[in-house]
Amino acid sequence: MSAARKYSFIVLFLVLALYIAPLGVRPMFVPDESRYAEVPREMIASGDWVSPHLNGLRYFEKPALGYWATAASIMVFGENNFAIRLPSALSVALTAFIILGIAACEAKKDETTAPLAALIFLTSLEVYAVGTFCVLDSLLSFFLTGTMAAFYLASTATPGSRQEKKYLIFSGIFCGLAFLTKGFLAFAVPILAIVPFLLSQRRFADIFRMAWLPLLTALLVALPWSVLIHLREPQFWHYFFWNEHVQRFLAENAQHKKPFWYFFLSAPPMFLPWILLVPTAVTGLFSYTSTNGTGKRDISPLVSFCICWFVFPFLFFSVSNGKLLTYILPCFPPFAILLSLGLHRILSKGRFRSFQLGAISAVLLYGALLVAIIALLFATHFFGFTIALPENRIWKWLMAANGLFVMVLFFIAAVRSRKASRKILLFGLAPVLILFLANFIMPDLTLESKAPVLLLKRHEKDVTPASIIFSGEKTVQAACWYYKRNDIYMVESAGELAYGLEHDQSVSRLLDVQEVSRLIAQNPGRCVLIASVKHYENWEKFLPAPSLLDNSGAKGYVFVKY
Repeated sequence: MSAARKYSFIVLFLVLALYIAPLGVRPMFVPDESRYAEVPREMIASGDWVSPHLNGLRYFEKPALGYWATAASIMVFGENNFAIRLPSALSVALTAFIILGIAACEAKKDETTAPLAALIFLTSLEVYAVGTFCVLDSLLSFFLTGTMAAFYLASTATPGSRQEKKYLIFSGIFCGLAFLTKGFLAFAVPILAIVPFLLSQRRFADIFRMAWLPLLTALLVALPWSVLIHLREPQFWHYFFWNEHVQRFLAENAQHKKPFWYFFLSAPPMFLPWILLVPTAVTGLFSYTSTNGTGKRDISPLVSFCICWFVFPFLFFSVSNGKLLTYILPCFPPFAILLSLGLHRILSKGRFRSFQLGAISAVLLYGALLVAIIALLFATHFFGFTIALPENRIWKWLMAANGLFVMVLFFIAAVRSRKASRKILLFGLAPVLILFLANFIMPDLTLESKAPVLLLKRHEKDVTPASIIFSGEKTVQAACWYYKRNDIYMVESAGELAYGLEHDQSVSRLLDVQEVSRLIAQNPGRCVLIASVKHYENWEKFLPAPSLLDNSGAKGYVFVKY
């Protein structure tokens, strides 16, 4: 078996072991996972596949394709954690194989470059963190990666040829699907990357010549649902465009507002452990080659394309007022390709020094973390020191220590190896065990504050179809999902459902604490309140004495029955 095939099987194994196998282990988290699970559940229950609803209310924050993907998974695998996360995991897997394919166009001398580019992508911290959760970002990143990869292949074909048109059509199909997943970013990200690339290649006429076919194809893909939602919900496009795009990117009161430099400081850890090898890769990408005794930089079209694909979307997201770390996920595919190409180029020349420095830095970083965990364990469990730990079950700390120990061993093996591709492979395999274990050793404080479903499950028998359910803003989606309800009353704040309440003329479902107290008095034995502990502590003095009160912890949630 060739080295390239062996490495490709390793990539496939990582997809199955890291991304598929542990999907059902963790409980559902709020608010994102419960939101992107509940909307598809209500689509299935109502039979309305055009207009998204949450808690029975119109919910216009995203188009429908991401919900359709999750709904399809639920219909096949049932209403469970595995099913709702599967579309994200498959999106990461498909993105990895697109990366493998596009990197193979460049890496003809070393066939291991392409599968190692996929390995870099799969083992990057943010890719794994997002790809095993029920959110839409991995699906969007997959479609954008398909858009960019197909366009690059079109740019390498003979102008005007049948092959060029085929790839441009594929690019447009992916772009249209990206639009149906998350909106106008589907056009912004490719344009921001492709135009600078064509300018850098001095292909000025191609900016317009190559644009019309993918744009037309994308419009045709997006048009059917876009027309249906307009006919069904005339206010959708106005709300979606202004609230979810213009205000989020430009408004002074934008949601998740952060300064311009936010991603420059917070994003590097998301690229761990590979960020430690960036200096090595940059040296390889921009190294000089000698042609007839003349020094010349050898920067290929794919390298130029990936640089534009990474830099300009990253700057675009930085300019936006609203920022979340998940926004930069589309920057990871070009990062993986650039890193793999750069590392192979410099290591194939026998220049190991900068790689060794990066790998030794990884040994020191994760070794220090391992020593810190061991020191804390000894201090608290063997010497009686009262040091507050975020997780008090020793077996989780021991599993984390084991994962870090194996990680350090692989980094050391990467330093000692003398073969270029094997050094990269060992470095990439280092975080695999700790990433896998993360699904099992999540701190109790995280579960307490992010997973109210565990509390809801304990009290399944206390809720009947006749129960009147009141919920705080953070728990309404989880209560809808677990109790299969879309008629839950919200207390004091509607949050992201405010537009749906107003549009559906259902403002009566938003109650203040006094109104909740009055309804409880009128319906004894039928009322249930689900909320965060913090909110309940503020409301408790205005409410009747409960017949049942349970919580998931001081930082978690309460289940109250009256």
